[in-house]
Amino acid sequence: MPIQKYKPEGFEPSETVYSHSMLEKALLTGQIIEGRAIKCDENGNLTVSMGKYKGIIPKALSAIGAREGNAKDIAILSRVNKAVSFKIIDLQWEKDSSYMLLDRCSAQEEALDYMLNNYSVGEVIDARVTHIEPFGVFADIGCGIIGLLSIENISVSRISHPKDRFYPGQNIKVCIKNIDFEQKRFDLSHKELLGTWQENADMFTVGQTVCGIIRSIEPYGVFIELAPNLAGLAEYSPNVEEGQQATVYIKNIIPEKMKIKLSIIDSFFVKRKPEEIKYFISSGKIDRFVYSPDVSYKLIETIFS
Repeated sequence: MPIQKYKPEGFEPSETVYSHSMLEKALLTGQIIEGRAIKCDENGNLTVSMGKYKGIIPKALSAIGAREGNAKDIAILSRVNKAVSFKIIDLQWEKDSSYMLLDRCSAQEEALDYMLNNYSVGEVIDARVTHIEPFGVFADIGCGIIGLLSIENISVSRISHPKDRFYPGQNIKVCIKNIDFEQKRFDLSHKELLGTWQENADMFTVGQTVCGIIRSIEPYGVFIELAPNLAGLAEYSPNVEEGQQATVYIKNIIPEKMKIKLSIIDSFFVKRKPEEIKYFISSGKIDRFVYSPDVSYKLIETIFS
């Protein structure tokens, strides 16, 4: 697997303080560096801070497609107060000030070309959530190049909305599910990184009382998420609601049927930020992911090809 040469914008928590010599080197070598957009003027030009130095990204150079008028204004406006990557294409030092012309479009084109030529389906990479829709999550996979993580690929445990699992600005791991070379688009997946049924079930023991989240209420029972890739079933109760936190007692664990039988002790509403994600796979390349245990009557797998 190639090294992830281009990281998502803002992936690193701290801003680099650039020196005069560092900026000159970036200009001469074409190095991609990062700063924070602090303003977008009435013409769509971004002002970028790099410590004590500032630069301008003209609207036409702010994103792939901006030059042709294909980039949406919100894609530019939403970068204000966030990290942006770019190349320096002009640098002029004055006695009391400096002028820097920056190009984000060229940085993105370089990153996209690298990804299309070096990445393959099944590879695990870093990503950063940019925004969330009911149907899925858009994530930066490097230099502001966006991939789509559809809701059905987020986790095995079903969720009503991607915000149940993620929040904007969150650093996550994803694997590449599909590459559309013609449209130059990346489809992403996440559930394969969260462990198999057995790996998740091994974290629990019959007789324990644990926390869960009520995800679905059916006439035959209540599905309660114990982990993002594991849910158990409790008897139907009219006194619970989807989205509630639940305290549950584990009655039985049955690998052959991939079932965990639960009993609800208590349920209540409380607002919590999505918890830190536990990854069973965090690097490398996946060719085949088998969720179901060997003893199960049912095979659940993902083939990356």
